[in-house]
Amino acid sequence: MQRLRIIHDTLYRYSAPVAFGEHQLCLRPREGHDVRIESMTLQIRPAFALRWYRDMFGNSVAIVEFKERAEELHIRNHVVVDRCLPFPVETPAINQVVPYPLDYNEQEAPVADAYRRCTFPADAERVGQWLREAVPFRTDGDANAYFISLNAFIKRNFRYQRREQKGVQNPAQTLDLGTGSCRDTAVLLMESARLLGVAARFASGYLHCPSSVAGRASTHAWTELYFPGLGWTGFDPTLGEVTSQKHVTLGVSQHPRGVMPITGSYTTAAGAAFLGMTVSVQTEVLPEHPDDSNAPEVGTGLPVASCSTLLGCPVPELEVVIPRAREMTEKTEAESKEALAREAGRG
Repeated sequence: MQRLRIIHDTLYRYSAPVAFGEHQLCLRPREGHDVRIESMTLQIRPAFALRWYRDMFGNSVAIVEFKERAEELHIRNHVVVDRCLPFPVETPAINQVVPYPLDYNEQEAPVADAYRRCTFPADAERVGQWLREAVPFRTDGDANAYFISLNAFIKRNFRYQRREQKGVQNPAQTLDLGTGSCRDTAVLLMESARLLGVAARFASGYLHCPSSVAGRASTHAWTELYFPGLGWTGFDPTLGEVTSQKHVTLGVSQHPRGVMPITGSYTTAAGAAFLGMTVSVQTEVLPEHPDDSNAPEVGTGLPVASCSTLLGCPVPELEVVIPRAREMTEKTEAESKEALAREAGRG
């Protein structure tokens, strides 16, 4: 098991107080058989009200309504996740053969169709031509092996360029420029897969890497493809690798706009100006729990409300506490033995 601490800071600055509209936060990691949230604290300034909901794609999304104007908007996400065993060091996706064309069954096909429709249909001809010339695809081949190759090809032939601008480049722009951010190359891979009839979605999250250890990283993006019998499989064209324990997913969507970490609006007063935004993501591997070798793989999440202070301003926090499943089991066994002893005494 790997325990990973993540601290994600975002600060927006303005020359005068502005009124913030509703904001949407996609900052809670997605849990499953391979990852669980040990704790999470979300700190926000200025004063706010917050509610959670689960969207159509299964993401946990927070809606924030602000109660006052301010010259700064500061959002800090502090989360500790457990990457649970069994989680292989080398994912089996590398070795598993996926025959092409893909055969989605009658239950999966209607959902897969939504993920096979291009987000940028105007670029379909350009992307298709690039695929035929750059990485020809054998229609009787192994889809998994092909996309591992295409993923590595994008890494080798497109220069990574971090962009602070909002949104994504369309695939034709990325092809013409030969450069792009992680989200731009993820969109290129996603649209390429869809043209070949493969269900694909956009994923946003964190990447544990040297930059994040130094506290100089930002959020990351990659592509997930759905293979029958194998499920959603992550491909990171920025690294040229399949996803692994280094990746922590925050959200997935059919469209890249659906999982931006922070989205919202603001209204300026006369003379007020946007001064800039700073983002930092820091990760740290934490020591394992003493009883991890014996701990079951699943736990129960219990939300606990608390209050703390950020930069001298009282703000509510959300902490998700996941008790150790082994401790819960031991407690249940002890209570059962005590109940049996009482029954025996009555007899």
